Amino acid sequence: MVSKALSFVATFLLLFVVYLIASTSASLMDIVLGLIASAILAIFTSTILIEKNPRKAFNVIRWTWAVFYFFYYFLVAEVKAHWNVIKRILHPKMPITPGIVRVPYTLESDYGKTAVACSITNTPGTVVVDISEGEEKKYYVHWIDVKSTDERTCYDIISKNFEKYLKRVFD
Repeated sequence: MVSKALSFVATFLLLFVVYLIASTSASLMDIVLGLIASAILAIFTSTILIEKNPRKAFNVIRWTWAVFYFFYYFLVAEVKAHWNVIKRILHPKMPITPGIVRVPYTLESDYGKTAVACSITNTPGTVVVDISEGEEKKYYVHWIDVKSTDERTCYDIISKNFEKYLKRVFD
């Protein structure tokens, strides 16, 4: 019972914060509407969103790593990837060597695997086309400029930095 209550509270707080950020308003009407909508959604989704240990959702260290990841992703990884693709597009010979490579992963949680896959896909020049689970544990990534087909090298170039932060958040 305590687990369900903690799951509800964690989901409610997350939804409410997201609502406040998205609404960009602090009027009484918006706050009340956000509280009601967050409570209704949390009732239906809390046991789905927070599967095993709801105490993880209140861990300050995990949230700190999530903030670091957010800033790393949007201020470093995205900018570097965009610049790389822009150079390729504007280059007269358009130097690309596209291909699909296997990239191993070490994350255990579904949220972590999904977050890394989305990060890879949202970064220009790479798209995750498949995820194999079980023994193999690999992403299949379409890469605009294949530098190597060695799985370890692909991991180091494509997903190592994403996993470094997201493992601390989700696993």
